[in-house]
Amino acid sequence: MKAVAMNAFGGPEVLALTDLPRPKADRGELLIRTLAAGVNPDDWRVREGRLAAIPHGFPLIPGWDVAGVVDELGEGCQRFRKGDRVFAYARKPHLQWGTYAEYVAVAERHVALMPPSLLFEEAAAIPCAALTAHQALARTGVGTGATLLVLNGSGGVGHFALQLAKIAGARTLATAGAQNQEFVMSQGAEVAIDYTRDDLASVVSARFPGGVDAVLDAIGGEPLAGALAVLKPGGVIVSVVDTLDAETVRLSGVRFERIHSTPSGEQLAAFAAHAGRKKLRPHVQTIFPLASAAEAQEVSRAGHVRGKLVLAL
Repeated sequence: MKAVAMNAFGGPEVLALTDLPRPKADRGELLIRTLAAGVNPDDWRVREGRLAAIPHGFPLIPGWDVAGVVDELGEGCQRFRKGDRVFAYARKPHLQWGTYAEYVAVAERHVALMPPSLLFEEAAAIPCAALTAHQALARTGVGTGATLLVLNGSGGVGHFALQLAKIAGARTLATAGAQNQEFVMSQGAEVAIDYTRDDLASVVSARFPGGVDAVLDAIGGEPLAGALAVLKPGGVIVSVVDTLDAETVRLSGVRFERIHSTPSGEQLAAFAAHAGRKKLRPHVQTIFPLASAAEAQEVSRAGHVRGKLVLAL
């Protein structure tokens, strides 16, 4: 099968389009013929060796997001049929056989039927980012009437967080660059904050004088530290990218969590239902051919991606 793989950690030059053996579906797995694969920041972090502490092997095919059709059912699989249009967060405990390939084997429990209303390229943009947003929101506990600040509301996780928070009935604010102010409003934000010129605390206090109930951080660094000042006493910050000093958090009187997303076919099925009701829609900035995976990763690495990047096979 055609795949983009690497034989060592490094820069974009280590990625090469190559031929590798087609995988097989083990017990409890589906073999998916990939038609589109999402590109996430962790893909280039894997390439650079930043996640080398995770067990891995070479040749290593990056990629965790997939949308395609079921090609083979492993022993014990009964929920799907050959030819079903599916999508999945194909992250595995061992990094090697990812989704930048014509075929990928995925645990059946991590797979869901694709939203019929979406293209494969759109469905491939959902799994990692939307699951991360959903699981982070679950930790914040926001619901009807709660107030949420999303740091980097225009990115992959951020734009899903805004949509999912709106579904949950929360009121949201989001930070974004000048070129993405209208975009975050279109995703459900009540207030758009230009991080290049606006003072975060002033904008938040003008709308919510008592502060916000929760912060979902998808940017890290100084914006994350600055968000402590806009939280209500007892509020919560959940970050998907960074950590805060424990003593600083304690003195601030808030709660902080750093989370890592996990696969869930059940949660993907819920996203498919939301998409069917037109309440959830991935924004795909650019679609690249598989052979241009290195270029896609470098666009991701540079930051400022609106929504998601996708590879089409």
